[in-house]
Amino acid sequence: MTPFRSHRGILAPLDRANVDTDAIIPKQFLKSIARTGFGPQLFFDWRYLPDGKPNPDFILNRSPFNKASVLVARNNFGCGSSREHAVWAIHQAGFHAIIAPWQAREGSRVPGFADIFRNNSFKNAVLTVELSSAEVDKIFQMVDRFPGLEATVNLEEQRVTLHLPEEISFHFEIDKAVRESMLQGLDDIGTTLKHQAEITAFEKTRPGFLS
Repeated sequence: MTPFRSHRGILAPLDRANVDTDAIIPKQFLKSIARTGFGPQLFFDWRYLPDGKPNPDFILNRSPFNKASVLVARNNFGCGSSREHAVWAIHQAGFHAIIAPWQAREGSRVPGFADIFRNNSFKNAVLTVELSSAEVDKIFQMVDRFPGLEATVNLEEQRVTLHLPEEISFHFEIDKAVRESMLQGLDDIGTTLKHQAEITAFEKTRPGFLS
């Protein structure tokens, strides 16, 4: 997995809540497990017209957002089924980070991202950044005022910076273990292999009938 330390790119606003994985990558594209070629199918039903031509009204088909690499959405992004293809499509379409807000509702906390989607993202070098609703509202406002606005998402500093004439920054929290894994570019297998010497030593002590 490629390490993630910091990324700068154009912000693309997707002003929708509860974007599920079927909207991100529809079910007809789940037949392949090759883990390649999913970028063109990202948001397929929104991105294309029935005749297969790009939908000019969809935000990612319009300049400058068609060159974006940081996606800004609303809460509960990636809900629905657990398909890892959703993250593959996002990454292969050129997105390195997604920003979404948590939201307080009736005494509970609605997360920015569905748990399984967030975990799949970390394992595929896509950073999910959860900010407050007010902070994400501010980002949407700035993108509306300055189309093509760039932001730097810095995992080392845990900070999102909007590159305005007067820069605005937002701090974000992230699980310490996830942060270290992404900084080092380690997926689950890579993390396990860090302990290869101990694993090898343990295997030598196992009885033969367990081999």
